[in-house]
Amino acid sequence: MKPTGQSAVFGRRKEPHTVIIARGNEIRHFTVRPWLAAFIGSALAAIAIGYLLATSYLVLRDDLIGATTARQARMQQAYEDRISALRAQVDRITSRQLLDQQLMETKVSELLARQTQLSQRHGRLGPILERAENEVGDVPAASDAPAKPDAEITGSLSQAPTYSVASLSAGDTRPFSLWSTRSDPLDNETAADRADKLFVSINASLKAIENQQLTRITTLADNAYRNADAISQALEAAGLPVDAELDKNDVGGPLVPLDSSMIFDSKVKELDEALDALDQVKKEARKLPLTNPAPGRAVTSPFGVRTDPILGTAALHTGMDFRAPIGMPAKVTAAGVVTKAGWNGGYGRMVEVDHGNGFATRYGHLSEIDVTVGQKLAAGDVIGKTGSSGRSTGPHLHYEVRHNGEAVDPLRFLAVGKKVAQYL
Repeated sequence: MKPTGQSAVFGRRKEPHTVIIARGNEIRHFTVRPWLAAFIGSALAAIAIGYLLATSYLVLRDDLIGATTARQARMQQAYEDRISALRAQVDRITSRQLLDQQLMETKVSELLARQTQLSQRHGRLGPILERAENEVGDVPAASDAPAKPDAEITGSLSQAPTYSVASLSAGDTRPFSLWSTRSDPLDNETAADRADKLFVSINASLKAIENQQLTRITTLADNAYRNADAISQALEAAGLPVDAELDKNDVGGPLVPLDSSMIFDSKVKELDEALDALDQVKKEARKLPLTNPAPGRAVTSPFGVRTDPILGTAALHTGMDFRAPIGMPAKVTAAGVVTKAGWNGGYGRMVEVDHGNGFATRYGHLSEIDVTVGQKLAAGDVIGKTGSSGRSTGPHLHYEVRHNGEAVDPLRFLAVGKKVAQYL
């Protein structure tokens, strides 16, 4: 028997589910549609899945939080390690900067001290170099190489150092004022090396200036002694007196090393002593009649035995005769005092000058006398004019040199004067 309500064409039809609830005499029923059942099932499945997920989260939450915390701790530790490394690097750079700064201040202080010393030396050298320039003059060196002129020597010594060391003040507390302050150690190392090279260059230049000062002072002292020796030897070779103690070989004593300042002081003292010795010899030489009374004029009659121009017999000529026209200025050959000025027998008009140490000169046959007895003369002063007064056959200048009243050959003095003229 087929159930009612079924279609033979479309097959069996599903009946909706009916829920019957009986409570006492009350009976209720609900019809549940398929789609509603599906919805309710889906909702229940979703709730179940959510519950399971929530339960899993609650169960695994501590592990997840622990893993996250551990990861954050590792990241923080890494950051702290990096910060510590950077801080240590900064501390090293700062320490190096401070050490370099201290080293720089020390070097600058040394350079300032040396510059101050050079400036003080320059002040001390000024007067003595000026004196050396006036006293020594240009003298050839003893070696094969020609010596530099003293004007060039004194010019080199008078130059003050051109380095602006004072600008690098030791009191400047700015770190790395001479190089970059970048944190790269290689950059600072390169800059520090450049600064060291700068200090070495300046120090070497200052040292070169010090050595140049000492060398030039020694050269001037040697030249001064050489000049004094040359003058003394020329005078002694001619048998002329010279009062100077120039022998520096008779010395002795223990060797005591000196520092640079003591060496400089000793060199300056040596130069001063050499200039004193040279000045003394020059003074002695300038007292002697060494210059030519008639430069450029021919000698018509030398000193010694000759045939008398008037009598024609052998006679002693006590001086030298220089050809000179009437009215030519006659000049004294050395500083002295006039002891005679007037007519003197065969000399005609004559002037006699006392030069000290027993030396005197006479100038005869003058046409005019321009000095008086007792007058002080300097070398080269005009005493009168040449002529032909007295026992003379023509205009000329009769010149005599006497030592302790005895006539000596003037040629000996003129030869010495020619040798030492470059030193006087």
